Amino acid sequence: MPELPEVETVRITLLPLLMNKKIVSVQLLYDKMIVNNTPESFTSRLVGQTFRGIERRGKYLIFILSNLKMISHLRMEGKYYLKDESIPIEKHEHVIFTLDTGESLRYHDTRKFGTMELLEFNQISQTGFSSLGFEPFDDEFSWIYLKEKLAHSNRPIKGGLLDQSVISGLGNIYVDEVLYSSKIHPARLCSSIRDDEFKKIAENSKVILEKAINLGGASVHSFSYGDGITGRFQNELNVHTHADEPCNECGYVIEKMKVAGRTTYYCPNCQRM
Repeated sequence: MPELPEVETVRITLLPLLMNKKIVSVQLLYDKMIVNNTPESFTSRLVGQTFRGIERRGKYLIFILSNLKMISHLRMEGKYYLKDESIPIEKHEHVIFTLDTGESLRYHDTRKFGTMELLEFNQISQTGFSSLGFEPFDDEFSWIYLKEKLAHSNRPIKGGLLDQSVISGLGNIYVDEVLYSSKIHPARLCSSIRDDEFKKIAENSKVILEKAINLGGASVHSFSYGDGITGRFQNELNVHTHADEPCNECGYVIEKMKVAGRTTYYCPNCQRM
């Protein structure tokens, strides 16, 4: 699943391609991707709207239009392509936004898990978007914020950091990397984390995400950007996907286990219980 750096890379890539282009028609080929709107309302309201910007919150893209906003979650494998409108629609292209430039913005999603929601500017989303926690780059984010959110929880620290209502944008890849850099075992209970460890988590979250954004995110598992765009942060991963390989720091073999229902990678020597 694309996480904060990957979604930010999509935003940065699409922004100059779409700015000030007008939607002249919308073809919806899979209705279930649309949430809190009827398919008819979704398509008709978009016609005549012009792209004015693209923002991001956590793992969500926010397309700013003339007088509406469209919130898009890519889920596992969602991708956007900009193509000439004359090119035939391909399999798994489920939403086609035809533009006044003779191009079409196409949403491609092999697994059909992605969602789109159309809102007025002052309207509150009815999805998980409205309950997102702070991002590591927000001014309000700090180790104290993390401690207030997690210190009294008896769930594993990995599960706490995956909770989008606590930190928005962190997913399986980056939580593994943050905990490795912080030398914290992913199965330790949140209530056992010390102040100095919360400080490490907060700092490493910022450092690792910033580096990942600068490298275009990570193209791992089944997610890729399409159109030849490939992230490079997968080459910087210390533990995630490296089971049975030696740890870069101590040489111990990296192990894999399930924590909070997610496949988790860690060094048993550097990250002790």
